[in-house]
Amino acid sequence: MYGVCYHVIMSQMAPHSYGPWSKVVHYLGNRLITSFSPFQPGGGMPQGYPGGPAPCPPQGYPGGPAPGQQPMPGYPGGAPAPNPSMPGYGGGAPATPHSPAINRGYRGAIKDHPGADPLRDVEVLRKAMKGFGTDESAIIELLGSRTSKQRVPMVAAYKTTYGKDLFHDLKSELTGSFEKLAIAMLQTPAKFDASELKEAISGAGTDEACLIEILSSRSNAEIREINQIYKHEYGKTLEDSISNDTSGHFRRLLVSLCQGNRDEREQVDINMAKQDAQKLYAAGENKVGTDESQFNAILCARSKPHLRAVFHEYQQMCGRDIVKSICREMSGDVEDGMVAVGKFRNNHLALFGSEIPGAGTKDRTLIRVMVTRSEVDMLDIRQVYQQTYGKSLYTAISGDTSGDYKKMLLKLCGGSD
Repeated sequence: MYGVCYHVIMSQMAPHSYGPWSKVVHYLGNRLITSFSPFQPGGGMPQGYPGGPAPCPPQGYPGGPAPGQQPMPGYPGGAPAPNPSMPGYGGGAPATPHSPAINRGYRGAIKDHPGADPLRDVEVLRKAMKGFGTDESAIIELLGSRTSKQRVPMVAAYKTTYGKDLFHDLKSELTGSFEKLAIAMLQTPAKFDASELKEAISGAGTDEACLIEILSSRSNAEIREINQIYKHEYGKTLEDSISNDTSGHFRRLLVSLCQGNRDEREQVDINMAKQDAQKLYAAGENKVGTDESQFNAILCARSKPHLRAVFHEYQQMCGRDIVKSICREMSGDVEDGMVAVGKFRNNHLALFGSEIPGAGTKDRTLIRVMVTRSEVDMLDIRQVYQQTYGKSLYTAISGDTSGDYKKMLLKLCGGSD
C-alpha cells in the first residue's frame, strides 16, 4: 500500500483568511517544525532516483544582499561558506547523513491473512449477498481481515465463479459510506488514488487538499503508476487535467509533484541543506516580493530527510520556521500547497492524524486515509493521534461514526492504544 488531503480541519484549529489549508497552518505550524525531530527517519529502505534528472552541482548563496535587502542572518557558529569543491547533491563523495535509515519493521495495522484464497473468499461474499437481506457482518469480517493484495483478486475470482461483477453486486446491497469504503478496499491502491484525483479535479470545485495529499505522500513509483492508470481510465494525462483546472504557481507546484521524479535517498548532505536554507531565505524573507519558483524547486525535488534538515537549518539561521515564512510570503492556493508539501516532507504522520475524526470530519477524506495508510503506517498515525489529542484513534472513530461503516473503519484502525 501507499507510502500521504486536507478537507478535514479539527475543531480546535484557529481560523484564517485563506484557503482550506490555512487552519492547519495555524494549528500545526510550530508543532511540526519544533516538536518533531528534524532528523526523524523517513522509514523504509533507501531508494534511488530512477528516471530523474542528473544531479546538479551545489550552488552557494549568491553574493551579498541586493540593495534594500537585509543582510543574511548568521548561524550561531557562522554561516557556511560555499565550497566549489564540495560534491554535487547526491553525487561525488559519500554524503554525510544526519541519521541512517532505521528499519522499524512493519507499521501497518492489517497483515496478510494466512491461507487466504480468493475463490473461497468470494463464496463467503456471494453467500452474504444472496437471498433476502445482506449479511454485512460477514462482509466486514472478510474484507477487514485481508490485505489489499488479498482483496483485489476477489474481483476477478467473483466474475470467474459467478459471471457477475463484484462491484455492481456490492453497490446493489450496501449503501452510503459503508458501500464507498468497501468499494475502495477492493481497488488497487493506484487505481483508487487515480479515481480520487479525478474526483478532486472534476467534482464540484477543485479539491486542492486532496491533490496535495496524494501527490505529496506517494513514492515516485506510485505516482508513475497513478499516471499510467489515469491516462488509461480517463483518456488524458494527469498533468493535462491539473493544468486545465488550476493556474499560476499552484499549478506549477502540482505539475512538479505529479512527475514522480523527486529524490528519495535517505542520506543528507548537511552543507547542501544549509545552502538550500539560504536559498529559501533569499527567495522569501530577504527580498521584496517572493520567488515562488525557488520554493517550488526545493520543496518538490528534495527528499524528505533532506528537507527536514533544511527546515531545521532555516530556523537556526533566521529564527523563524519555514511554515510561518511561507504564510508571511504567500497567500491563497499556492500558500496552502507550499505549506502542505513542507509539512508532508517534515512529518506527514501528524497531518494524516489531523484529518481523521473530529468535528466536521468528511467521509471521503476519512475513507481515503484509513484505506491507504492501514498497511503503511497506521500504527504510527495512531501513536501520533494519541499524543496529539489525548485519546486513541480507535475511540475517536467509535464516537464519530456509526453502524457497519464504523465497524469496518475500526478493522482498518487495527485496535486501541
